[in-house]
Amino acid sequence: MKAAILVFTEAGKFDEVVGELKKIAGVKHAFAVTGRADVAALVEVPDLKGLSNLALKVFKTPSVTASETLVEVQRG
Repeated sequence: MKAAILVFTEAGKFDEVVGELKKIAGVKHAFAVTGRADVAALVEVPDLKGLSNLALKVFKTPSVTASETLVEVQRG
């Protein structure tokens, strides 16, 4: 299962958050972005429970103030 997690951080903390997110198992890519979120993380996990656990780890990362998980739509 693939998903993107939009991460909102405390002011000026996006670089530190990116570094911490890259250490979390299941995070395939994390990078700073412009727009309403500060960081985007592309993740891959085996199932919905794994995604829930990973999203909680992201949210509990120091300097993260909020997050939004976008789940890939499976077609066909």
